[in-house]
Amino acid sequence: MCGIVAYVGHREACPVILKGLKRLEYRGYDSAGIALMNSDLTVYKKKGKVADLEAHLAGQDISGNIGMGHTRWATHGEPNDVNAHPHFSTSRNIAIIHNGIIENYAALKTLLEEKGHTFQSETDSEVFINLIEDIRINNKCSLEEAVRLALHEVVGAYAIVVLSKDAPNQLVAARKGSPLVVGIGEGEFFLASDATPIIEYTKDVVYLNDYELAVIKDGQLDIRTKEDIKQTPYVQHLEMELESIEKGGFEHFMLKEIYEQPRSILDNMRGRMVAEKDHLMMGGIREFENKFVNADRIIIVACGTSWHAGLVAEYLIEDLARIPVEVEYASEFRYRNPIVNERDIVIAISQSGETADTLAALELAKSKGATIFGICNVVGSSIARATDAGAYTHAGPEIGVASTKAFTAQVTVLTLIAMIIGSKRGTLENSKLRQLMVEMENIPAKVEECLKLDAQIQQIAAVFKDVTNFLYLGRGYNFPVALEGALKLKEISYIHAEGYPAAEMKHGPIALIDAQMPVVVIATKDSSYEKVVSNIQEVRARKGQVIAIVTQGDQVIPSMADYVIEIPETSEQLVPLLSVIPLQLLSYHIAVLRGCNVDQPRNLAKSVTVE
Repeated sequence: MCGIVAYVGHREACPVILKGLKRLEYRGYDSAGIALMNSDLTVYKKKGKVADLEAHLAGQDISGNIGMGHTRWATHGEPNDVNAHPHFSTSRNIAIIHNGIIENYAALKTLLEEKGHTFQSETDSEVFINLIEDIRINNKCSLEEAVRLALHEVVGAYAIVVLSKDAPNQLVAARKGSPLVVGIGEGEFFLASDATPIIEYTKDVVYLNDYELAVIKDGQLDIRTKEDIKQTPYVQHLEMELESIEKGGFEHFMLKEIYEQPRSILDNMRGRMVAEKDHLMMGGIREFENKFVNADRIIIVACGTSWHAGLVAEYLIEDLARIPVEVEYASEFRYRNPIVNERDIVIAISQSGETADTLAALELAKSKGATIFGICNVVGSSIARATDAGAYTHAGPEIGVASTKAFTAQVTVLTLIAMIIGSKRGTLENSKLRQLMVEMENIPAKVEECLKLDAQIQQIAAVFKDVTNFLYLGRGYNFPVALEGALKLKEISYIHAEGYPAAEMKHGPIALIDAQMPVVVIATKDSSYEKVVSNIQEVRARKGQVIAIVTQGDQVIPSMADYVIEIPETSEQLVPLLSVIPLQLLSYHIAVLRGCNVDQPRNLAKSVTVE
């Protein structure tokens, strides 16, 4: 959600910034803009894509070695040229780019208007830059001091970069609640919302902490708290490769990431599990082993696809470890006065590690004494730093807004956690544990088999690309997969879809079924197989069209389903890692056939960093 890129150094800033903004397009946005310091402080901005901004820049003076750019996802004010970032102060001497929400902007705006400041946009960000200017004028202080003092006045979340005519070789940045990373090169510095715009130039980065201010001037980086306490930067070296954020010959990032799942699942087991050596270990769990073993319950907080992964974990942990599990929408958790205590484990799941609702939920749980365990994909992210312990999902960058490999990576880690806790608690027999470990090692190859169904699924997609509604059904471990399949279709094809436990169909959704309603049924061989067969018969009796995901060799369901997709057999606990693959491919191909923007679906942001 929103993207920030800034540069100062020996290169021309504009090409670096524009390329960086394109790398951040996956975050979701509706307008883009750039500010450059050359003979003057100049701002160019445009509603639409970065390509529209590039066209707007044709024939303009885009020289200069310092500048900043932004992709905006509208919160305050509709998407248009005026509300796009960067924003000038009233005097046009200072400009800002801002990711986040200033909650007290209305009160600040009234105060600033009384002092003579004027506003061109409807944004809270313009209020922020005028507050900085007002403080600078009244206190006759430096730009960085004005920014620092302004941080004491604003309430909300922010990642900002500020550029001033009076300090033409200086960038000032700050963060609270929204990510910001500083890239350190040879005689040059970069600022960005995440590392993707930076890795082409440097792999040495500093992740700013909340309430920290970064000042870059005279070839030096100075980091201080908003209380003006100097900090020693902790420089991390990125392992990310440039190739990992390129399409690599695939038409879309989403398809590339679907095909990367055998590798990402394997990477999440590497070093954590070796079946033939009976090795099963996770560092974050080992450190808090007694807490997990003796936990009264486990609460999982997450949003979207990560919430669906959490639902799979509920089945896994209760089944294998016999600990009660509650799965909560992070966006609701903090608002209902939840009962949490020091004997609870709270697992926060987030692909980006920056999801605002999940961060707020874990902070609430931490304040009540719970042990917080984080599962995220981005090293150095806010959730990774806010938790007591955790595990990274080694999925690599996920550029497509609709998560695919993030889901299977999260489920892989959560499966390992359930197995470890079950083993330590003695609720998972050694023979069953060994069987699951062996079968887990076979999962990447079986995902490869699922990917070979691509052409068949594309043909099915062609049949249903123009429908207006879909129903997804699953039972047990496959119920969360049904929810995830429906979400994927909604996200990228804009077809209304709902996921239900198959048994709930006759408690309402069965009224929707007719000859125009396709029903996707996940009907693999498991403990609820016979029940699902009955559900399919109920759909067929009402002339619904059935697309069935079945286990290879099934002889029963193919005789009643209109379309059958066979996946390899595996243990019931591991089926979600396979059954979700055809659903990802189905949603992808339907969206492509409908001409939708698969990687950047409308209204969506990859990382929701504001509430």
